[in-house]
Amino acid sequence: MTTTDPLRAQALADQFGHAVARRLSAGTDEMSYEARERLRAARVRALAARKQEEVAPVTVGRGGAATLGLGQRSWFNRVASVLPLVILAAGLVLIHVSQSDRRASELAEVDAALLTDDLPPAAYADPGFVQFLRTGGGN
Repeated sequence: MTTTDPLRAQALADQFGHAVARRLSAGTDEMSYEARERLRAARVRALAARKQEEVAPVTVGRGGAATLGLGQRSWFNRVASVLPLVILAAGLVLIHVSQSDRRASELAEVDAALLTDDLPPAAYADPGFVQFLRTGGGN
């Protein structure tokens, strides 16, 4: 099937509808005025119902693809459409909290290593100590 098949099917349906309307209109000359007016009112209602159906945009996928209807939606569909966003936000918050906790524990380990070392903490800030480490004197 190509992408023009739905358009062709719609055109064929319209042609059939016009043919039926011509056939029905052919015998209206012998009818009474009241019957013709009831038929005209019925046609107007049918056209109005057809136009309302065409207004609702609906995308239909093929072969098991998702269907998105923008017409009336149930509360379950509304909740189901918001649920992935809520789960994503909760996941981002959880990742942020775990990263913050891990960073805090890494800083605590560094602080504990500095405080329990033989050198005083001020030695690490001394520019000469960096030179001492580069020359291999720390081994």
